[in-house]
Amino acid sequence: MTPSRQNILLQRWVLLVGIVLFVIKVVAWSITNSVAILTDALESTVNVVSAAFGLYSLWLAARPRDTNHPYGHGKVEFLSSAIEGTLIGVAGGMIIWEAIHRLVVIEPVEQLDQGILLIVIAGVVNFLMGWLAKRTGQRNHSLALESSGRHLLSDAYSTFGLIAGLILLRVTEIAWLDSAVAIVFGLIIFVTGYRILRRSIAGIMDEADEALLRELIAHLNEVRRESWVDIHNLRIIKYGSVLHIDCHLTVPWYFHVQQSHFEVDALERLVRDRYGDRVELFVHTDGCRPAACGLCSLEICPERQYPFTQRLDWTLENVLSNERHSLDEE
Repeated sequence: MTPSRQNILLQRWVLLVGIVLFVIKVVAWSITNSVAILTDALESTVNVVSAAFGLYSLWLAARPRDTNHPYGHGKVEFLSSAIEGTLIGVAGGMIIWEAIHRLVVIEPVEQLDQGILLIVIAGVVNFLMGWLAKRTGQRNHSLALESSGRHLLSDAYSTFGLIAGLILLRVTEIAWLDSAVAIVFGLIIFVTGYRILRRSIAGIMDEADEALLRELIAHLNEVRRESWVDIHNLRIIKYGSVLHIDCHLTVPWYFHVQQSHFEVDALERLVRDRYGDRVELFVHTDGCRPAACGLCSLEICPERQYPFTQRLDWTLENVLSNERHSLDEE
């Protein structure tokens, strides 16, 4: 089964389980009248809606590229994640508002034992589903599925905290604890939504992933060939699970077209060895200049004008720059 198919199948289960858990939490709220349990039920509405958006985005992202979408449909995963983050944030705000209202107008909580049991079941199922979705999303490089997993795990953690608060309420019978617990977890939910939204907007705006860039540059330093004088103007753009990598590769100026293409093919092969087939590499070749002789370790060079002095390690700064490297960068 392909990674895309795995993602879609698991997201279907996320949606189905979300609907079942929503029903369980609504039942728990209806028999207890607990605003804290209501917070959990409200977040489950977000789980269902966002799971549906996530399922659609995974289906669309798996479609092959076409004339209208030459880079594929992977960007929709960022949009789905943004919608999910927004809905989570709104749910957190609604929970806080309702909890504050209940602090002013305190209502009695009933049949708490049955409610706690139902919420425990929902929390355990949410945790298991979230862990599986997050792990699969990371393995298959799917932001939409990973976001679903993170959301479900956050929901599970807040549910476990909620259970602790409900047990405290059951033991102490202090009515305002119900609203206090709801406010705390409403804030947690709101912050979770903000983080998911922030990450998705970064993807939509093609914000540089510094950690990924550093990882790629470290790999290139390990596998670099003598005929690669430098790599510069490196950029990575994410389209769902696909990485579009652009860069300029400096090779000896006297290389003919076939030699240059051989070096480009070697670069692509070595990058794919690290990141697999999800990479699309677009390489522009530049000819070297005399100023680069001192950092070029190519032993057999018929056009060398200056002796090799030292190897210049590639860093985030000199690889992202749109300038060919020379020793005056030191």
